[in-house]
Amino acid sequence: MKRRCCILYNEPATDAGPDELDILDQVGIVEQQLMALGIESTKLGLDDDYKNRIELINHSGYDFVFNLVESIHGKGRLNYFAPALLGSLGVPYTGCSLEALFLTSNKRLTSKILGLAGVRTPVFIQPGEINSLHYGRKYIIKPLWEDGSLGIGPDSVFTCSPGDEARLREFSPNNWIIEEYIEGREFNISLFSGPDGPVVLPPAEIEFRNYNPDRPKIMDFKAKWEEGSFEFENTVRTFPEDLGQTDMASILTGVCISCWKILGLKGYARVDIRCDSENNVFVIEVNANPCISPDSGFIAACRKGGYNLTDIFSYIVNDLNN
Repeated sequence: MKRRCCILYNEPATDAGPDELDILDQVGIVEQQLMALGIESTKLGLDDDYKNRIELINHSGYDFVFNLVESIHGKGRLNYFAPALLGSLGVPYTGCSLEALFLTSNKRLTSKILGLAGVRTPVFIQPGEINSLHYGRKYIIKPLWEDGSLGIGPDSVFTCSPGDEARLREFSPNNWIIEEYIEGREFNISLFSGPDGPVVLPPAEIEFRNYNPDRPKIMDFKAKWEEGSFEFENTVRTFPEDLGQTDMASILTGVCISCWKILGLKGYARVDIRCDSENNVFVIEVNANPCISPDSGFIAACRKGGYNLTDIFSYIVNDLNN
């Protein structure tokens, strides 16, 4: 008998932008890969009635849920609601667990946990602790909960100077975090659950081309989502051919596996890293259940590594949270 799966995702709003509509591309590739695996699937988009919709799954005879929920009510900080409800109903689901999603959706909490375990992260400061800032040092202010570079733009990076205190007091510590800005190379590294543990895919390096010295080299919202913008056209994902022959490759791999184990990741994930001028490695973000649309970094890394996508999806659907 065929296995049956419900593909669960957050229904985009009627006025959704490209960052929200991207979820539909993810649904499409999951449908395609489940079909290749001989798994029957049905789609279910969550809206304001998400609790009742999830409870319906429990009575529909699905073998498991492929969890693509990135937000509830448009808020990324609530992405763990879906696995929490699925877990309470005893419905198996793919990807990272409730606990891992909660930990990684809060950048401050992720940084604390990794730091205590010996993984280097940028020094962070809450907006309410502005007296801890150092004049002349570069910082970046980011949304505490949201991903997809939401809320990040060129003005997010600043060199601290007298007078910044008044501006920074406008940012609530419940929603924002200030980190030391790490100047240097940026790597996005994807992982998935292989048959013998986590598999680290080829590291992608983000190249910031034609950026003048005054423009911060960051993957901001425009770079990710606004086609035709300077940032989108000049922020390029590459796979450096010479990296695999250096110590840096093994260091990056080791850091990513440490993040996987420390945070209890499952299914698939992505670790974003910055390396400073002395090749010190800093984890700037961990993405549980990252984007898996056809043009995503995860899919590009799978192809670069020579992996068959259907095989990888097979590993993901066989590493369920029960």
